[in-house]
Amino acid sequence: MRRPMVAGNWKMHGTRASVAELINGLRHLALPSGVDVAVFPPCLYINQVIDGLKGKSIFVGAQNSAVEPMQGALTGEIAPSQLVDAGCSLVLVGHSERRQMMGERDVVLNRKFAAAQACGLKPILCVGETLEQREAGKTLEVVGRQLGSIIEELGVGAFANAVIAYEPVWAIGTGLTATPQQAQDVHAAIRAQLAAENSEVARGVRLLYGGSVKAANAVELFGMPDIDGGLIGGASLNADEFGAICRAAGN
Repeated sequence: MRRPMVAGNWKMHGTRASVAELINGLRHLALPSGVDVAVFPPCLYINQVIDGLKGKSIFVGAQNSAVEPMQGALTGEIAPSQLVDAGCSLVLVGHSERRQMMGERDVVLNRKFAAAQACGLKPILCVGETLEQREAGKTLEVVGRQLGSIIEELGVGAFANAVIAYEPVWAIGTGLTATPQQAQDVHAAIRAQLAAENSEVARGVRLLYGGSVKAANAVELFGMPDIDGGLIGGASLNADEFGAICRAAGN
């Protein structure tokens, strides 16, 4: 049985004051015991969040990390080993905003994925298609290529210690959400692609859905057989809303 997971990606939001307020809200949440809960603050506030959530069963991760595992001459980047030293256990890899706005290609993301795992961080690989690609009927082709790049470079076994998040680009921050069946169809295809290489890895890997997930639609989305939780954007900035989504995963 795969353990559900709900991860909150705070993106480029927060000040010391607002982060302190959000931490306080998270500390008072009643979270389901059978769900892994994680938050991904901007790197400036990682230490503040880790310190503020001590004693609370919430993992803290980073939104990005370098292509090299260890510290060195790579100005502006943060090494996975440094994130581990700070107390992080997870890192996002391949979020669509970094693929599209920062121009990160699969070859770069493969290195980030490998570097993270080399230091003990668990990567959450983000995959997903644009609206144009969906309307052209290329959803599974695009997602399959993004997933296949890791498999070809690192082997399917790399996903034994990773999480995959399907985030249709057209549903991120737009208020649009894939229907539960649309999301399930892609999740099932991802699991089938992995199963073609290794059935045990496919059965064990957690697949999250992301894209305008809210408390109001979480129960139905998380009720799909291949959806194991969510990668939450804007709703994770509200502690009460985020808590309700976590409880939906627990149901």
